[in-house]
Order: sequence, then structure tokens, then C-alpha cells
Amino acid sequence: HSSFPTNHWHHLVPPSLFLLLLLVACTMGCLQSIACKPRIRRENIVVYEVSASIDQCPTIIEENSPIVLRYKTPYFRASAGVVMPPVPRNETWVVGWIQACTQMEFYNTYGDIGMSSWELPELREGRVKAISDSDGVSYPWYGNTTETVTLTGPTSKPSRLTVSMNDNFYPSVTWAVPISNSNTPMLTHITRDQSFITWLVAMNSVTKERIVLQTVRWRMRVDIAVDPDMPLGSRASLVGRPYQEQPHILNYQEPIPPNALGRPNANDAQVLMWRPRRGAPLVVIPPK
Repeated sequence: HSSFPTNHWHHLVPPSLFLLLLLVACTMGCLQSIACKPRIRRENIVVYEVSASIDQCPTIIEENSPIVLRYKTPYFRASAGVVMPPVPRNETWVVGWIQACTQMEFYNTYGDIGMSSWELPELREGRVKAISDSDGVSYPWYGNTTETVTLTGPTSKPSRLTVSMNDNFYPSVTWAVPISNSNTPMLTHITRDQSFITWLVAMNSVTKERIVLQTVRWRMRVDIAVDPDMPLGSRASLVGRPYQEQPHILNYQEPIPPNALGRPNANDAQVLMWRPRRGAPLVVIPPK
């Protein structure tokens, strides 16, 4: 026998407790190692102060130009505060807004001659459920100023951030039939009805893993009657409801369809058709 006192503590610890202590020690070591780094999951992300609204003002009609009527709708606005958990080393997460158009009717009627129509052919024919409404640069995000925040790991503590976006329509519609050489005003009616889904999303920039945090549905409608025989400045008037229906912040999350995330966006995919009362339809402006 050795004359030294026993300092091998595990001789004094029952085997079952020794195994438990070993397990705890290994687990804690593992949590700090890169092998099982903490994952960012939905339950660790806090979303607070989500708001979505459409300004309570009517669409404004502008009759300054002898060539086109312009109208400006109120703005749709969305914003949210988000608290993200600490981001692990070698990970980058972006939190922001993604928007897609799910339905579009946009008709400009020229008496009994015909109508011009902005259309999204893939959406119209039901080949896709939604088309990206990105700015055309920041895919899949709606924009890259106030719309997104990027977090690059490692961050040691939670990050509090705010993301916001707004959207409205401000198009031009020709007074004259778009395919004619005439400048004679013939426009009699403008009707537009467009629906969108807007998602608040956290996305891993490397793996492209997406966590949908909030889903908003909204719709914008415009109905304008035009008397082309009146002098410029007093031809057009708003008909139908003056204010827009407020957006719906859903209490469940809708999945993001693939076409909502990449090219083409709605602006590049849209086609201006001329649909005469008699005869074959004509493409006036093809997709980009």
C-alpha cells in the first residue's frame, strides 16, 4: 500500500454519479465547442411591435400632362421590432421584409375601342402562386435600406433591431389609345386590384435557411372614371370606396413560394397588352 492519502476522487464517488458528472461535464464542453454550436431557432427569436397599415387617404389623381394621367395611391407601411439571439461564429443572418404579388388586375378602358392591360402572364395562367416584388437588386428582399438588418457572428448577446418598408402605386396611363398614332384622349376608365403577401423573415446568408416570423396580406384597389371630352384638369374622378381596406397581420405563417424569392420580379415580368373589342390582342410592352 502507498502511504499517500487517496486523491483519486472517483474512487469515492458511486459509479452512477460518476457517469452523470462525466455526462454533464462533456455536455457543457460540447456546448462551448464548435461541434454543436447553438442553433438559431424560431423559439429563440422575439418579434414585438409588428404594425401594418395603409395610409387613411384617398388616391390622388394628377392631370398635369397632355400625354398621361398619373395617380398616386396611399402607402402601405409595415414595421417590426425583432430581438435576435446571439449569432454563432461563421454565421451571418439577415432579418427583413420579403414581398410578393399574388394577384393583379390592371385595366385601362378606352370607350368601346378596347382596353390596355398590365398583366403577369405566369400568375394569370396559374403557373405560379406569387411573383417576387423585390426592388430587382436585393433579391429576395423588398429593399436594402430600412427593409433589412444584417447580423454577422459572433455576437455575444441578443440584438434588438427594427425593419420597415413601404409601397404604393404611382403609374402613368396614356390618355390616347397606346397603339395608335393619335393623341386624341379616349381613356374612359381605370381599374386596378392587386394583392400582396409580405413576410418578415430571418435568413441564414450562407445556408439560405429561412425562418418566417410574420405574414401580412394586403390589397390595393383603384377605380377611376374618366370623361375624355372634358378639358385637361377636370377629366378624372375617383369612384368606389375612397379608403383602402387595412392589411391583415395573420396569426399563422404562410410558406413562401419559390417564385417569391428570385427573378423575375413583378416589374420585369409584367406585360402591357392591348385587347381590342374586335381583333387579336397585341403585346405593347413585352417583359424585360
